[in-house]
Amino acid sequence: MEMNFIKAGALCPLVTVGNPIKNGESALSAIIDAHAKGAQVVALPELFISGYTCADLFGQDTLISECENEINKLAQNTGNLSCIIIIGFPFRLKGRLLNCAAVIYKGEILGIIPKCYLPNYQEFYEKRWFVSGLDFSEKQVFFGGKSVPFGKLLFQLNREVILGVEICEDLWMPVPPSSIMALNGANLIVNISASNEIVTKDTYRRSLVSQQSARCICGYILASAGVGESTTDLVFSGACIITENGTVLADGKRFEQNGSSVYACVDMDRLNSERRKNISFHDNSIAYHEDYEIINAPVPPLLGSDIDREFDQYPFVPRDIRSKDERCREILEIQVSGLAKRLTHTKLNKAVIGISGGLDSTLALLVTVQTMKYLGLPRENIICVTMPGFGTTDQTYTNALELIHSLGAQMHEIDIKPACIQHMKDIGHDSSVHDITYENTQARERTQILMDIANKEGAILVGTGDLSELAMGWCTYNGDHMSMYGVNASIPKTLVRHLVASVAGTLDDRTSAVLNRVLETPVSPELLPPDENGNIAQKTEETIGPYELHDFFLYHFIRFGASPKKLKFMANRAFAKKYTSGEIDKWLKLFIKRFFISQFKRSCMPDGPKVGSVSLSPRGDWRMPSDADMEIWLKETEGSFM
Repeated sequence: MEMNFIKAGALCPLVTVGNPIKNGESALSAIIDAHAKGAQVVALPELFISGYTCADLFGQDTLISECENEINKLAQNTGNLSCIIIIGFPFRLKGRLLNCAAVIYKGEILGIIPKCYLPNYQEFYEKRWFVSGLDFSEKQVFFGGKSVPFGKLLFQLNREVILGVEICEDLWMPVPPSSIMALNGANLIVNISASNEIVTKDTYRRSLVSQQSARCICGYILASAGVGESTTDLVFSGACIITENGTVLADGKRFEQNGSSVYACVDMDRLNSERRKNISFHDNSIAYHEDYEIINAPVPPLLGSDIDREFDQYPFVPRDIRSKDERCREILEIQVSGLAKRLTHTKLNKAVIGISGGLDSTLALLVTVQTMKYLGLPRENIICVTMPGFGTTDQTYTNALELIHSLGAQMHEIDIKPACIQHMKDIGHDSSVHDITYENTQARERTQILMDIANKEGAILVGTGDLSELAMGWCTYNGDHMSMYGVNASIPKTLVRHLVASVAGTLDDRTSAVLNRVLETPVSPELLPPDENGNIAQKTEETIGPYELHDFFLYHFIRFGASPKKLKFMANRAFAKKYTSGEIDKWLKLFIKRFFISQFKRSCMPDGPKVGSVSLSPRGDWRMPSDADMEIWLKETEGSFM
């Protein structure tokens, strides 16, 4: 099943300066190897056929003629390969010499693209030998005995993938050709380069490539000249980079004596999803329309079994510890700032929070404590209410009390059981029947208490529900679903744990110990009675599935519009050692069902700060009909993921 990944290879084989025959052989060997690895797009460096550092040898017809012969020979020798090849060579036109890229596919030279901007400063002297492609208006040139497209060309690889090509210095311009190509439809860019090495240049080059891929919302492949180029005055390292919308997918090792190469699978669905959502990108394209010739070059689809890309199990949580700590600090600052603004706007200086002893209410309390500090208000202005019910265990009850006391907030305890029993009696419900009415009675009773205390105290009720619960509808409508400001509204469950842990490491031993116990407590709404040993009997993940899977589905479904078939494929890759394919199918179907039927809860969710790239607020990122039909999504889950 096609997943719309494009596998790209950035290659820098060993080059021999001034010997096109050897370079043609070297290129062919590297291309055959790349094709065997499944590469669909293969890029080799600028002027690879001749060597970039030929200098005044570029004035020799012998060299140029042999380069052109080798390009033709390379096309003939790759006729049975189904990959697009982009390689640099010197090309004669109207008595002048151009620095060009040849685009080759299945034995044909599909097009020749000239370099636009020639560096002629510091160590570069390209204008000594070459002229700019901007000086020519030709759309066809005669090469290899036939007419070949020339100039402003784009290449259609499949219905949703368009390839553009630029050469080295073109990228370093204020308005690179790749920017114009992207605005005219290209979502995969190849840059064949000859970028020499000096101190710190590698970091700058990597940043430049990464930022250009982000700015153009594209995949960007750079293959640069390497070992074998002349070291008379410069050193070339063979820098090879593949990026996707600002993320470096592959970064090759430099200074490899036998040449270097990197491969990566670029997720074109992800890029196209980002472009469709970015209306400013479309608006910008109107001002930069260019007349590009689009050449059809349909590469065979990359099948699931050929995709060698990893998928992070926890896309909301950075892998690197330092990055994770920085992310947690920034998120907490956003939450604090949002709550502080709401308090100052309402001219209230108190907050009410229901504390259960679980992760979500703990995070909300920690945010509120930091908010009071930020506003210069005492912690006593935080009114914490613990409300034991039919399912409350000693473990969570103790956690709640100790956490409130250790943080110095006010503590109120209200037993909700009598009120719930009376309410069920009033509506004619048998309290021995532990059904949804039994559960939701408790949730709504707690919310009523919290709302009324907030009114009584002149306070704001801080919501504790998180993003994962909103996605799955795992909240009681007009119960824990409701608050006056939901500080956790865009925090997924897999991230809540890390946020609490990050704060635990900064507090006193007593508070840290309580927080660590909270982190060890199973996720549960505690609406059903404990087991015979007094332990939590109602464990959320046993009912609705693992939050780590649902957060994975949520991230890719909302952020990039991933289809069920793609979600299945990625989840099976990411969680192969933890869940069977059958388990992933089961929980994906449940995710889709619950996500669709729960939209009505999200359509009237309280205000809360957006902290990351995924949010379900109906006033911001996610507007969806509450009665949308889920049939086509569920139907797609039945297909194979391979």
